[in-house]
Amino acid sequence: MKKIISAAFALLIAAGMNAQITSVTPSASKVKQYDAIFFEVALAGEWENPYLQEEAALDMVLTAPSGKELVLPCFYKSGDCAASVWEARFTPQEKGKYTYFFRYSEDGKVASESAPATFKSRRSRLQGILHVRDNWTLVYDNGKPFRGVGINLCWESRTEDDSKFFSDLHEQHDRFNFDAMLPDFAKNGGNFTRMWICDWNFPIDRQDGFNNHRYTETTEYMNESACARLDHVLGLCEDLDIKIMLCMGQGNVKPHREFFNCPCAKTRYRNYLRYIVARWGYSPAVGMWEFFNEIDNVQHNDPAGVIPAEEIVAWHDEMSTYLAGLDPFQHIRTTSISHRDLNGLNDLANLDINQKHIYNATHVVPETIDAYSAKHNKPYIVGEVGYEWDWSKNFDDFADGMEMDFRRAFWYGLFSQTSLTPMTWWWEWFDEHKTIPYMKNARLVSDLMLKAGKGQFEKFQTTKNDKAEAYAVRCGKQTFVYVYNGNEEVLDEISVEIGKNGKVKVSVLDPEAVKIVKAGTMKAEGTLKFEELGLNKWEEKVFVIK
Repeated sequence: MKKIISAAFALLIAAGMNAQITSVTPSASKVKQYDAIFFEVALAGEWENPYLQEEAALDMVLTAPSGKELVLPCFYKSGDCAASVWEARFTPQEKGKYTYFFRYSEDGKVASESAPATFKSRRSRLQGILHVRDNWTLVYDNGKPFRGVGINLCWESRTEDDSKFFSDLHEQHDRFNFDAMLPDFAKNGGNFTRMWICDWNFPIDRQDGFNNHRYTETTEYMNESACARLDHVLGLCEDLDIKIMLCMGQGNVKPHREFFNCPCAKTRYRNYLRYIVARWGYSPAVGMWEFFNEIDNVQHNDPAGVIPAEEIVAWHDEMSTYLAGLDPFQHIRTTSISHRDLNGLNDLANLDINQKHIYNATHVVPETIDAYSAKHNKPYIVGEVGYEWDWSKNFDDFADGMEMDFRRAFWYGLFSQTSLTPMTWWWEWFDEHKTIPYMKNARLVSDLMLKAGKGQFEKFQTTKNDKAEAYAVRCGKQTFVYVYNGNEEVLDEISVEIGKNGKVKVSVLDPEAVKIVKAGTMKAEGTLKFEELGLNKWEEKVFVIK
């Protein structure tokens, strides 16, 4: 590790105060664009709780090569007022020369600043951080389009699980930990998943009561064992090229009505967000920040009564605006509902993507995405989907329906104007039933779509009647067709609009071999008639038309 700056007793701005930044040590002497560099900062100050920005706050102030000013929040690591260590984690999104200095504040007033310094960011083949591109795709900093293919992997095994039929399965720590699940997920084509910060998973500000053997009790304000676990998992995701939607929740408090209205609760949450951005915002593995899981359920579960929607919407407006100003990397921001809309929530300016969860009704996914996208002029995703939500039921009793729904969710996503495939829940059950490898097929087709159209998609009129469903999307010079039979009778033929006339080459997905195979030449007259399909109930086929 080469020391670029060591400024013992750096420039003291506020005369007469004891606060001082005493040294700044970068983690590397050379920096690549889209690759992280860490800075260790030693300082002395006065505070009671260094995790509260109103008492003590360290910021890294940068001027990017374009001239844009960035302010990166830093986080406290160790030590006392006389000698403490803080850290900044930064990922340069531009190529060229950055100028920076550190600014330490107490009680909202600047107490010390370090001497200015510079580093150069060299061009690299890395891709950067994801942002919204359009209704169909996300985009990396380097301009490459992205679509997410995945399922929920929201938490690791718990010590005690309350599932009526599958608690023994869920409690298998050797199988359902991220070190095992994530490599398997990536091997099977997954590139986007969802994880929770909650009482039993990454409980970053919880001191005890985890229902999870991975975390250590503490008396500190932040739980370092949980924070270190999230460090590790994000690093693993970076290595595997997996993006996550990180559901942050409310932290270690109850989300009752006071949470959305009390000034002290809001102050606490802003400090919670600041720590999350400071420690993990640098990571390109963070695909999205999600404020709440199913905020409508939070709204209706307050013991004091239903929380007024306008109060929750106002809170989201305030906190999404705060997060937009806090996060120098501008990760995508979202929140989610279960099934009840909150008036105004879908139209907030600083929520980039709207989201809901759909159970027992996967068939409405395409029309739901289209309707919400059109109504609110904003991208829409389905963060959870499933054949059944009720964990008091034995899923083995309707395993065929569960597995059909698992497959169908991927195809509905790829053939709809959404940037993520709807993400199935119940990952342990699907792992036990060896269903997850089917995801390779969705990833194969997703990659072909992106390559063929370079991120451009044109959707044709769909066929949906009492006999079958068919969806067609053109990407560049190729048209992709999905046909699904949800009926008892065998489906042998169907006509699908593809907007082309003349002879076309047709290939078909072989899901067993996970490859596209030639199927012959057909004549199209605006529509294409597929014959001898032989699709039984709950079966599907995917075609590629050139």
